[in-house]
Amino acid sequence: MQLYIGNKNYSSWSMRPWVLMRQFEIPFDEVMVRFDDFEAGASAFKRRIAEVTPTGRVPVLVDDGFAVWDTLAIDEYLAERFPQHALWPRDARQRARARSVCAEMHSGFSALRSHCPQNLEATLPAVGERVLKEQSGVRNDLARVQALWTDALQASGGPFLFGAFGTADAFFAPVAGRIRTYGLPVSDTARAYIDRVFASPGVAAWVREALVERDFLQFEEPYRRSRD
Repeated sequence: MQLYIGNKNYSSWSMRPWVLMRQFEIPFDEVMVRFDDFEAGASAFKRRIAEVTPTGRVPVLVDDGFAVWDTLAIDEYLAERFPQHALWPRDARQRARARSVCAEMHSGFSALRSHCPQNLEATLPAVGERVLKEQSGVRNDLARVQALWTDALQASGGPFLFGAFGTADAFFAPVAGRIRTYGLPVSDTARAYIDRVFASPGVAAWVREALVERDFLQFEEPYRRSRD
């Protein structure tokens, strides 16, 4: 299998299936397609990704020539392809709840995503403070994330959202990264969960590789003109 991804420092969508596959030691070949300005007709990224998916976006999983795109579809495909791994909880109700929170992450939290884009190598607490002050949507998203995490951790007993590390944790790993990058204030429960996520093998490997990319892309940097 091949997993097509974008720059690890910036691509939160790519992060989710990559982390999950690395965490569960599912073998794959990484195909990193560097982000560019995505201009129609001039984008090398768009031309390369168009070879495997009509969406023009990453991530894309290709299994023996069969392409699966969209993070939820990829993770569902992997769960069916590798049933020996508990990518989703074994319990039916917990599995339904895990799918619910992943779908909420997939389609929601737009304010947090928009105003605090993924940037794993950056440290921007002053930006985070300003964004929280100015953007009520970010405050609401942050409150909802913490409530969701607290409810799941209390119900499962932890240490991850549904007991063992799974798809839900991979889906929320980029949010955990945003909280770190922008120094967003969270509860002790949320902070401890973030620390556990970042210590997990899959997430730790992604972050490690993101930090050595050293590929500063201005169009992905709304808050910096150069790397600080």
